[in-house]
Amino acid sequence: MEPKVVYETDRLVVRDWAAADGDRVFDIYRRWEVARWLGADPKVMTDRDSANRVIERWNERNQEPPYGIWAVYERATSTVAGTVLLVPLPDPSDGTDGRGEVEVGWHFHPDAWGRGLATEAARGAIGHGFKAGLSHIYAVVRPDNGASLAVCRRLGMRSLGRTSRWYGAELESFLI
Repeated sequence: MEPKVVYETDRLVVRDWAAADGDRVFDIYRRWEVARWLGADPKVMTDRDSANRVIERWNERNQEPPYGIWAVYERATSTVAGTVLLVPLPDPSDGTDGRGEVEVGWHFHPDAWGRGLATEAARGAIGHGFKAGLSHIYAVVRPDNGASLAVCRRLGMRSLGRTSRWYGAELESFLI
């Protein structure tokens, strides 16, 4: 069965994950240059079975529109370039899905960096969220992640400054 397509852009198909994407998921998240920017306590993925489990979790999450953690498939290379997400931000008081605040995010394989794919995928996710009725969307980025800070600027997001409100880390926050 083909994975459900969520939206498309000029160069990308953003879709649910397929079991066949497991090798690529592992290849993306086993890399420190990707994982170092993720979560309060960054860790690399250590085994291939973890990729299968994370694909199952993400696809379960994708059943709660407009939210999801989706595969970004690049038409030109016939490859999953990375991940784009639109998820509720955690409530700072208890870590549950929070106060209606929603985050857009992206994680890409280094072979997909520097070609505008993260911006294109995130722009599509933001459009998807607004079409579904969201009124504002945040992005949170580690202060030394220059590439993702640039994506936020290219998306036209407004800087809200640094905060430790989410994920137990000091992050630059943006809003659109």
